[in-house]
Amino acid sequence: MNNSSRGGGCLAQSWAEWGYRSGRRGRGASLAAVGDALGRVLVVDDDEVIRQLIAVNLQLEGFEVHTAVDGQDCLDRVGDVGPDVITLDVMMPRLDGWVTALRLREGHGRGAKVVLITARAQEDDLRRGREIGVDAYLTKPFDPAELIRVVRDLAGVGSAG
Repeated sequence: MNNSSRGGGCLAQSWAEWGYRSGRRGRGASLAAVGDALGRVLVVDDDEVIRQLIAVNLQLEGFEVHTAVDGQDCLDRVGDVGPDVITLDVMMPRLDGWVTALRLREGHGRGAKVVLITARAQEDDLRRGREIGVDAYLTKPFDPAELIRVVRDLAGVGSAG
């Protein structure tokens, strides 16, 4: 399903029909105020610019945002952060997004929804994501509004307004 609002090639694939997993909240430092947050998001990307772009957009939307620099950092932090949603780059050093997503689904994710964000949009990649059990798939370059919509939906807060 192609949901590009700017014609920039943003592919958003949601697998809500498989059922959402219940979220769990924990403690940790964040980029947003904790009290009124819409939900807790862990942003995982080895590219600092992309990581901050995602984090700032979600923070401005009202989410409590935490960041990790790669898959291993994500797994190390997920227990303390207790995210509702994890945005996860696929191509990263130390531990890539595929292995990280699989480990999150094997119990390390504590019920968090997972959004894979990658430049790869081949059918094999989409199938692999479904097999692992990720909740949504966005391709780079992505529309920040589409990212926000997907994260809001997965966090159970619906659309703004």
